[in-house]
Amino acid sequence: MSTSTEGERNMSEAAPVLAKAPWPSRRGTHITAVRTFLTAPENGIPYCVVRIETNQPGLYGLGCVSDPQRTHAVRTVLDDYLGPLLIGRDPADITDIQQLLQLSGYWRNGSVTNHAVGAVDIALWDIKGKDAGLPLYELFGGRVRTGAALYGHAHGSEIDEVIEQVRAYQAEGFEHVRAQVAAPGVDTYGSKTGSEQARLRQRTRDLPWDETGYLQIVPEMFARLRAAVGPEVKLLHDAHERLTPVQAIRFARELEPYDLFFLEDVLAPEDLEWFAELRQATVVPLAVGELINDPAKFVALAQRRLIDFARIRIGCVGGITVARKLIGLCEFYGVRTALHGPGDVGPLAHAANVAIDVTAPNFGVQEYTQFSEATREVFPGTLVATDGMLVPSDQPGLGIDFDEAAAARHPSPKPLEHDRWALLRRRDGSVTRP
Repeated sequence: MSTSTEGERNMSEAAPVLAKAPWPSRRGTHITAVRTFLTAPENGIPYCVVRIETNQPGLYGLGCVSDPQRTHAVRTVLDDYLGPLLIGRDPADITDIQQLLQLSGYWRNGSVTNHAVGAVDIALWDIKGKDAGLPLYELFGGRVRTGAALYGHAHGSEIDEVIEQVRAYQAEGFEHVRAQVAAPGVDTYGSKTGSEQARLRQRTRDLPWDETGYLQIVPEMFARLRAAVGPEVKLLHDAHERLTPVQAIRFARELEPYDLFFLEDVLAPEDLEWFAELRQATVVPLAVGELINDPAKFVALAQRRLIDFARIRIGCVGGITVARKLIGLCEFYGVRTALHGPGDVGPLAHAANVAIDVTAPNFGVQEYTQFSEATREVFPGTLVATDGMLVPSDQPGLGIDFDEAAAARHPSPKPLEHDRWALLRRRDGSVTRP
């Protein structure tokens, strides 16, 4: 069944076995096919779904690649490079396969390859859970909490809109809310502007970026928010790597009176060395990590206690296997988790996030996306929040399936049609960070 104009792709056991297993399978189970599908049920966000099939009837695993900027490139890596290496392998050998796939490219830690490896890794864990008849959280050592506390996204073209949305989240039982407001006349990350014309300008990046208005309006927003909603709600904000280090230090200091739960990506990955100066300059809790594709970069941040929350995107670092190693490292240094979970992280990866969340002693908070009805049809079993929390499925594996026929009704956009980050520029016409 096709799920895009390009159709389903399939690497089956008819292909040559390129990576002979170094030891026999205990039960004779092996991978027979790797199929990929493109679909976009969530507001046109492109998902690449990988389905790994085995010679055991009905035993298969699902993973999802959610890299909106390079979806087709990731699919090519899966179809032409990783899929052939999986045929004939025992899906139980997750760690060995994960290392094989990472090292097979020689040049490592690129986001395209990591997302492809991450999708495979998630699908292999799904198989392991199904084969054992256990949900993932039991394979990870069992729960240490009932569910994962979530944060929602409040945004608006005016501060009053943001206040209204924060109150709405409070009414739904959310204790954590990220707040973003538009700066007049410029592109502002995370905010939704009012008129259709303004939203079109934002989607096409017709608005420029300039930090002057942003640096003025955000402290004003938090001052009014705290006065309106009180101290109980835990407020977050994402600067989205658009500030210089000096601007970031000043900005963090100005937000100190408003008791943020964390300030996210106030520095870009290229400026990670500045976190030492930032830590000395402010007491605002700091979160970073969704853009980091080299897992080793988390080591110094954790060991030097330069951040408070690791914003790990499990696909970007290479999957569940690598993410759990990083989370274990962070635990020893008092760094909590805040796994990446916007709309471009699909339901399969969200389920993996929550399985990790409920088993990690150093869990902090989980980013939440309320998926559309269309997405829930494509991914039956998609988790839904209750009272500001996600509880993992008790079904074996991820607990989520994939409906190929439903996926086919939501074809993936062509490259660059959905995502317009590359068009963002400053007032002087120069390209800037998204």
